[in-house]
Amino acid sequence: MARVFVCDPYFPLDVVREELTGRPESVEPVEGPWEGDDVVGLLVGPDYPVGAAELERLPALRAVATCSVGFDHIDLDAASQRGVWVTNIPDYCIEEMADSTIALLLSLLRGVVVLDRSVRAGRWDHTAAGTLRRLSDTRLGVIGFGRIGRAVAAKARALDLEVWATDSFVPDGEIEAAGVRPAPLRELLASCTAFTLHTPLTPETEGLIGTGELDLMPHGSVLVDTARARLLDLDAVLAALDDGRLAAAALDVLPVEPPSAQHPPPEHPRLVVNPHAAWYSPDTEQASYRRPVRAIRAVLEGRVPDGAVAGPEVPA
Repeated sequence: MARVFVCDPYFPLDVVREELTGRPESVEPVEGPWEGDDVVGLLVGPDYPVGAAELERLPALRAVATCSVGFDHIDLDAASQRGVWVTNIPDYCIEEMADSTIALLLSLLRGVVVLDRSVRAGRWDHTAAGTLRRLSDTRLGVIGFGRIGRAVAAKARALDLEVWATDSFVPDGEIEAAGVRPAPLRELLASCTAFTLHTPLTPETEGLIGTGELDLMPHGSVLVDTARARLLDLDAVLAALDDGRLAAAALDVLPVEPPSAQHPPPEHPRLVVNPHAAWYSPDTEQASYRRPVRAIRAVLEGRVPDGAVAGPEVPA
């Protein structure tokens, strides 16, 4: 009997079996290593890389489905060469991600978290978070203008922020049609005072914001990353917080998750860290583990799966 491996314990086994009802494949929780000449599907999350070596050990594999928007943990070229479908869920948490990004941005501009920490430390000082800024005086630079970046821009414009955006894959006219000013990255960094990151992690975007880019930002800017931790040079961000180049920053993602004694979470009085929660709502949680299983089922039934990013015939 063919097998489907549930490689990430995030997937509830009862839901996986329910979604595959009527299929002959057996469902097995196997966090790794993965091997077997009868394995036809892998259900993975961002913490479970699938590269050429893993694919080599699974000669019958037909599909890898991840419960995330990002798919940088899967070797798409290696999968395509073997005729293996790779799917993600690109549109399942757009509203939640945009809401969380805006919430973090507002908390930085108005000092909400820092002021709360100050009160709990026994102070009563409205200046404890530094200068608090009006939204209407803020120019937001949206880095990455895909689904989430567009949703953030729309919400920010509704709150009376001026919005610029940069995305090398989106035509300027498309950005302008959303009521947003397009700009190259360096111009955007030098011209805005608040920044949110929404670009995918690729070899080209890893370390996109480092010391040089932070130096371009106006002194006292704020920065929010709800996308991928490796888009930022975290040490450079902490240094910019120390010297005031950044007035505040918020991270929903860390280089190592969850933190541990060996990899503690970054700390700074003006840094807000959330536990990779920006995607979450009860509805998106359901979608995040049901939709990948449905993609696996589609492949096993000879259909093109939703959310295909690689495979034998990825739709244009």
